[in-house]
Amino acid sequence: MKPKEIIARRVAMELKDNQLVNLGIGLPTMTSNYIDSDIKVTFQSENGMVGMGKVANEEEIDLNITNAGGQFVTINEDGAFFDSSMSFGLIRGGHVDVTVLGALEVDQYGNLANWIVPGKMVPGMGGAMDLVVGAKKVIVAMLHTVKGKSKILKNCTLPLTAKGVVDMIVTELAVMEVTKEGLVVREISKDITVEELKSMTEAELIIPNNLAYMAV
Repeated sequence: MKPKEIIARRVAMELKDNQLVNLGIGLPTMTSNYIDSDIKVTFQSENGMVGMGKVANEEEIDLNITNAGGQFVTINEDGAFFDSSMSFGLIRGGHVDVTVLGALEVDQYGNLANWIVPGKMVPGMGGAMDLVVGAKKVIVAMLHTVKGKSKILKNCTLPLTAKGVVDMIVTELAVMEVTKEGLVVREISKDITVEELKSMTEAELIIPNNLAYMAV
């Protein structure tokens, strides 16, 4: 199983019946492919849609229906469109149960950097800063390292999206929960040891006695 698939499958297990969920662009959008068929989740896109369906195949493309990342998507029969003020009213009003985002860096205090690398051109922060403070639960879904360097740090070095907002980090190697005591590893891949995980993570990790294997 490829690393991104492992992450998306594990994140999907966190979603519950009747939740309103926002998926960030990139890897997080894969989450919708792995939700159990008996669980009813409503997806929201901050460009003005609830009831968003899967990414459209060539036959399903409607040029008027895209997600916030510009991908062509479908919409479910019970879906609805509205303007940006209504969309961000849902987010800022605390109606989004879970948001799943990618990240450039996360640290052991739950700080998130996911919008800019200084010196590189970007279109802007988008809805990320609203989502991470407005959603009831923030899950970061990302690869554990980039070019051999940890993305999970003691302190973020890049400009922050928001401080102390991340609840859970899911990588291909582990599931970690941000707590007041620090970063607690809840699950670990069967393919690595605790010592190997620590060597690939700059942040300090708390390893509980009831550590489980990742359920994918």
